[in-house]
Amino acid sequence: MTADLPPIVTEQPRDAPLVDALIDRAFGPGRYTKTAERLREGNHPLRDICFVARRGGAVVGCVRMWPIRIGETPAVLLGPFAVGDAWRSLGLGAALIRRACEAAATAGHALVLLVGDDPYYGPLGFRRAPRTVVLPGPVDAARVLICELGSGAATDLGGLVRPDP
Repeated sequence: MTADLPPIVTEQPRDAPLVDALIDRAFGPGRYTKTAERLREGNHPLRDICFVARRGGAVVGCVRMWPIRIGETPAVLLGPFAVGDAWRSLGLGAALIRRACEAAATAGHALVLLVGDDPYYGPLGFRRAPRTVVLPGPVDAARVLICELGSGAATDLGGLVRPDP
């Protein structure tokens, strides 16, 4: 992590309005139509593995993790994650994702799923999910990515992805 990046700390309940505002600025209202949003509806973020980056009193970056199941396999959904405009392309997004995945592994989670671009997430340990992994709505299968935090966590992985609140 670069020394001039803001500190990354566990998201606190009081951070929720600032995190929501950052996510809204980054994604706009269109984010509510995305398939990944179906996995967050009626679910709750796992606060112990959700993180924010702060500079002064502002939240300038965030990443959230949510409990899900892929078929019968427990996993976590990464997202949304957002970085303020002034902090993009400086490594903060990658630092947030690494921190969240490290915390998930420490907490005993073995598998992370997200919907995103392989060129960005691939170097962070993500790869395409097997085509047997089915999300609850339309999504480009090439954008469904997983990261194994435990050896063999994706062996025989498949089934409908659903919230596991």
